[in-house]
Amino acid sequence: MGQLRTRRGKITTPVFMPIATKGAVKSLTTEDLKKLGANLILGNTYHLWLRPGTEIIKRAGDLHGFMRWPGPILTDSGGYQIFSLENKLKVKSEKFKVINQDSKIKNNDSEFAASVKITDDGAEFRDPIDGKKYFLTPEKSIAIQLALGSDIIMVLDECPPYSASREDVERAVKRTTKWAKRCKKYFEKKMKGVPAEKRPLIFCIIQGSIYIDLRKRSAKELIEVGFSAQGGPASGWDGYAIGGVAVGEPRKYLKTVLDATLPLLPEDKPRYLMGLGKPEEIVAAVNAGIDMFDCVIPTREARHGKLYKVKSQKPKVKSLIQKSELFYETLQIINAKFAKDFKPIDEECGCYTCQNYSRAYLHHLFKVREQLSLRLATIHNLKFYLGMMEFLRI
Repeated sequence: MGQLRTRRGKITTPVFMPIATKGAVKSLTTEDLKKLGANLILGNTYHLWLRPGTEIIKRAGDLHGFMRWPGPILTDSGGYQIFSLENKLKVKSEKFKVINQDSKIKNNDSEFAASVKITDDGAEFRDPIDGKKYFLTPEKSIAIQLALGSDIIMVLDECPPYSASREDVERAVKRTTKWAKRCKKYFEKKMKGVPAEKRPLIFCIIQGSIYIDLRKRSAKELIEVGFSAQGGPASGWDGYAIGGVAVGEPRKYLKTVLDATLPLLPEDKPRYLMGLGKPEEIVAAVNAGIDMFDCVIPTREARHGKLYKVKSQKPKVKSLIQKSELFYETLQIINAKFAKDFKPIDEECGCYTCQNYSRAYLHHLFKVREQLSLRLATIHNLKFYLGMMEFLRI
């Protein structure tokens, strides 16, 4: 158990961050999040920059005022969304070409593959909704996050897909280091004269895909960036994130990457594993030394009627978690067997959903596509994840 100090209060780790992609955790209010015990949430820089835009958000003060959330917010850099967009557009373009290879119809989608251009200067892309052109640089990413009022800022990095060649990954590692230096320089310039207790934190992101030597190179280079900028290993970056490994690479590489990377990182800085994950993966990662997590799994699967519950009584859960054994099961609530089941999702759960509604009622709501089903299921799944983190902090 550790503590992460932000300008909006202390956060006890390990911690799980519900994802408020566009300024909201899907189907929940910030009051819901407070009651669930969330104390750190994640906002998406890319989406908030495009809509509603930083000028609108600044009229509310910042993202905290806009969405009425008083606690700390971590914002990503926007890079992952842009690089994901690039890969999706390339796939779409290639599929279109295959389908229409003998067609004389003009390919209106032929520009898709070129819609994202990445250079050492930054990333140029078009909004997939209205076609407006944007250019994101390391400095611009930091500026947007400062405008949002982020309490934990992530540097702009290049996140290559798992399918990328070693040559491409090596190039991405090199660019990630270059961009980190520019982010740090711009951040320090903007923070000049700001007292330490009033400034946001800034984390770097380690890349390298499945190549262990490149992961180690990325970690060492980024540590050196922090050391050079601040004059010693006890300062510099406020935290270290491990990117890529939980959002594309097969899970079999996770342990290998963590085993190679974590021993290189300063022990007095938080470690953030981006995009993880399943409950048992989070438990294993905490046991390996990870402090921070975010993932869409609890909210996304709630919207599809997949609900989490512990297997045994609470006194036994801690023992199962500590042994990294599978301590939970899932209910697919739309299954017919729950139509007449009047028990709560989990009799041991204290969430609003379990204290007030039955499996039968949830089954009915999902079957008739009632919107309330999404809120009640999301409340329960997030309570499960946040409760799991409480056990891990004991």
